[in-house]
Amino acid sequence: MQRIQSLFFWLIGLTKKYAGLVALFGFITGLVSLWLVEKREHFAQFFAVLMLASWLWLMAEHWLRAGLLSRFGVSVSEDLTRFVTQLLHQESLFFALPFFLAATHWDQPQALFTALLLGCALVAVIDPVYNNVLAKRRALFLAFHSFALFAVLMVVLPLLFFLTTSQSLQLSLVIAVVLSIPSMRPLLSNAGFWRLPLLLVLLSVLAGGIWLARSLVPAPVLRLSEIQLSQHVDYTQRSPGDNIETIDVAALQQLGLYAFTSVQAPRGLKEQIYHQWIHHGGEVEQIALDIQGGRKEGYRAWTRKQQFPENPVGNWQIRVVTDSGQLIGSTRFKVTAVAAAPAATPTETPAKTPTATPASTP
Repeated sequence: MQRIQSLFFWLIGLTKKYAGLVALFGFITGLVSLWLVEKREHFAQFFAVLMLASWLWLMAEHWLRAGLLSRFGVSVSEDLTRFVTQLLHQESLFFALPFFLAATHWDQPQALFTALLLGCALVAVIDPVYNNVLAKRRALFLAFHSFALFAVLMVVLPLLFFLTTSQSLQLSLVIAVVLSIPSMRPLLSNAGFWRLPLLLVLLSVLAGGIWLARSLVPAPVLRLSEIQLSQHVDYTQRSPGDNIETIDVAALQQLGLYAFTSVQAPRGLKEQIYHQWIHHGGEVEQIALDIQGGRKEGYRAWTRKQQFPENPVGNWQIRVVTDSGQLIGSTRFKVTAVAAAPAATPTETPAKTPTATPASTP
């Protein structure tokens, strides 16, 4: 037992000496996991299990220290457990970071969430800020702790349990609140009866705020690899025709427009996404599509819109969003009153089509 204890403290000392390597290891495992989602999903799931297990350890660290002391006579100081907690924050934040960086569109409001995640990751590796500013303000530390847990759960849950983005978001909020309760123990010492209810209310407000602002949270395991607008789709090759950025009213009203997308998702994940057709900032139509993860080239799906407003001239946008309104990607096109060039001719057009038609293919 003495040898195990010595090895443990040697590892802790080594980690303290090269603390930056922990963050680097977390970032590398995140990058590797992001790549393995599309290549070797079982290895990505292994990293996800490792992250989840580490958080379960953190939840039980108080009882673990007490058990080690009573059973083996091993005393673990609070400073040491605080240091291990910092390492876990580093590992978690840098593990989740590559997923969110890959999913974020930096010209959209969701960039604020990823910027906050990046800022928290940097705080976790700057010891003076983490120990002297964050750790000494328990309410702030609790918010930091919950946010780190929420971020890693948003990545882990879809990889392990194939939950949709909306399900992952809801469950991540609930788990982050529940698993953060044990970390409130120092705040409850020598406090009145009102402290626990107040802290629970604060956690609920934090979770509720994130849920109301869920459209600002990127979908970390979904990635739009292609989006293209065309006036025809080759059903034999299952590919769109020439990309369109500008189209005149006559051609638009005559042939309509296809929105072709390819979405990367983990194997086994089934998700419903939406194509939102937006004109001058207002939503005109929203069409649902079912996708399935695991395909190397992404899951290809398209919608076709044939009926447009009486005056469709102006700027249009097609947003690809999840069931909970999280943006996956978008594209824009412009409708002009007069044709600038001859309109494209479709290679294949169904005899009868409804106003908006969703379609998908492996």
